[in-house]
Amino acid sequence: MTALSVAVIVSLAAWAEAVVMPDLELRRSELRTPRAAAVAGIVFSLLLLASLVLLRVTVPANPQDAGVWLTRGAGRARLALQLLPFAGIAFLWFIGVLRDRLGPREDKFFATVFFGRGLLFLAMMFASVAVAGGVLRLYEGNPALAIESGLYAFGRTVSDEITNVYTMKMAGVFMFSTSTMSLRTGITPRWMAQLGLALALFLLFSLGLISWAPLVFPLWVLLVSVHILLANLGRGRETG
Repeated sequence: MTALSVAVIVSLAAWAEAVVMPDLELRRSELRTPRAAAVAGIVFSLLLLASLVLLRVTVPANPQDAGVWLTRGAGRARLALQLLPFAGIAFLWFIGVLRDRLGPREDKFFATVFFGRGLLFLAMMFASVAVAGGVLRLYEGNPALAIESGLYAFGRTVSDEITNVYTMKMAGVFMFSTSTMSLRTGITPRWMAQLGLALALFLLFSLGLISWAPLVFPLWVLLVSVHILLANLGRGRETG
């Protein structure tokens, strides 16, 4: 009985290796990034653009303002902040699309910088949103306490510092590393990669001087995403 049991187990194992495993390998080989996944970059761009524009037209550029805008603009500011988490989710998909497009040509050094800066950009953006959201919630609960205690001024200063000194600089380095990889691998046209390098330098060194400078990042992502989407759809028509 023991020998028979061992024979049955060995036979089942051989059958699984011959029949089941190839089927699993086939399914694994069919996992491909959808050609329309580049839409994620477009979604990120539009959400971030909408949020930045709402904040720029609602919140004074000076973080030491008296908070007068809160009486009428707190709702618009909260809407802008609520859009950003969804933009962050779409940005993660955009990073995946870029890595998929690089494929085996991905350089480990630049890919590490590119991936790390993308994650740091998201972390800094979420930290800034959390601080700003906390200030808004405190104001909605007790306006006098938020202003008179200095918590509004502190929160605005911290949020502004995280956004302008860290978040957008990470975005600039992300653009720089992505454009450098594009020049080396040709995943985007050469002019687009060169434009990305120029815009990255502009983003790194113009913050604080031009209040609308952060719009450069989502506009660049939008340009790259539209190119990748059109290229993917064209490839799909050729193979179809």
